[in-house]
Amino acid sequence: MNEQPLLADERIDDLLTYDLKIIQSREVFSFSMDAVLLARFASIPKRGKIIDLCTGNGVIPILLSTRTNASIEGVEIQERLADMAMRSVTMNNLQEQVKIRIQDLKDMPLAGEREAYDAVTVNPPYAPVTGSDMKLNIHHAMARHEIGCTLEDVIQTSAKLLRNGGKLSMVHRPHRLADIIILMRQYGVEPKRIRFVHPRQHMEANMVLIEGLRGGKPEMRMLPPLIVYDEHEQYTPDLKAVYYGLKESL
Repeated sequence: MNEQPLLADERIDDLLTYDLKIIQSREVFSFSMDAVLLARFASIPKRGKIIDLCTGNGVIPILLSTRTNASIEGVEIQERLADMAMRSVTMNNLQEQVKIRIQDLKDMPLAGEREAYDAVTVNPPYAPVTGSDMKLNIHHAMARHEIGCTLEDVIQTSAKLLRNGGKLSMVHRPHRLADIIILMRQYGVEPKRIRFVHPRQHMEANMVLIEGLRGGKPEMRMLPPLIVYDEHEQYTPDLKAVYYGLKESL
C-alpha cells in the first residue's frame, strides 16, 4: 500500500474483503451498500473504457478494478471528494488503471471530445432539491439531492458518452424507476436488466439496479429480488455472495 497523507477528519477503511483501502471522512458522504451493489451489478468489459459519474470518493472505480483490466475514469464535481478519490487510487497503486477528474458531468463531453465508452456507471443523487437539503453540509447535500445535476442530466450525459452497444448501469430509488426508463428511452438507451433490492423479505424494495444498452432493441429482464437481511438480522447468503465478491456479478 502506498501511504497517503490524511486530513485531520479523515480515516482509512478496509474495502470489504479485498486487499484494498479507501480514504473516508465523517465530514463528507461515505460510500454505502448501494455503491457496492452497483459495482457488482454492472456489466463491464474485460478491456476497453469505463467511466463512473458522480464518483464521490472513488469507491466504484476502485471496486471495478477487481473485475476488469479496462481503463477506468471517475468524474466528480466536488474537489474535496475528488482529492480523496485520487489519494485512494494512489494508495492502492491503481493510478495506471484508474484516473479521477474534477468536472461537472453536465459539461461532458467537452467540445471536440467524442470518446466512446464501453460502460458508464453512476450512483447519482436520489432526491429532488428541497428546503431541507440546505440543513446539511454541502458535501452531504450534493450527495443526496439533485443540486449539482438532475436525473435527466445524468442519463443525457451517459448516452453521449457511450458507444453504440455500450451499457449504462445505475442504482437509484424504486419510486424514480418510471422516470429512469422514460429518460433512458428518450436518450437512446434501452433498459435491459432490472433488479430490486429489499431490506427484508416481504418488505418493499428500497433500491433498484437498472442497466440499459445504447441503441438496443426493446427487451427487458426482471432479475430475482435481492434480500439484504434474513429473519435473524444477518446478511442473507445471496447478499453476502454479492457484497463480498464471492459471485462474479449480480
